[in-house]
Amino acid sequence: QVQLVESGGGSVQAGGSLRLSCAAPGDTYNTYCMGWFRQAPGQEREGVAATDNDGFTTYADSVKGRFTISKDNRYNTLYLQMNSLKPEDNAMYYCASTAPVLCLLVGRTFDTWGKGTLVTVSS
Repeated sequence: QVQLVESGGGSVQAGGSLRLSCAAPGDTYNTYCMGWFRQAPGQEREGVAATDNDGFTTYADSVKGRFTISKDNRYNTLYLQMNSLKPEDNAMYYCASTAPVLCLLVGRTFDTWGKGTLVTVSS
């Protein structure tokens, strides 16, 4: 089974930037569609952004224009560039992947999850 390892989380002031990474070495089939999800304390998990190997991307309205998802297919690594961070972006961010299917920003359509990386934005 593919293993996803996130990195890049940390603490930043509002207006700052962070870049998250998710490594998935070797398994290009089960990482055809990859996405970022987040969960803040006491809140439900929400989709942030997703992309597939054909270049399709989708974003949550709350991050459009601020976050950019990308994937380096040479190394099978997913990125999330987060700019203009806000306190409401505080959350644990999870990387997820699935085999070739419709790439939807819906958690239950993903079958492999990383352990998460924490993003803290202070006002």
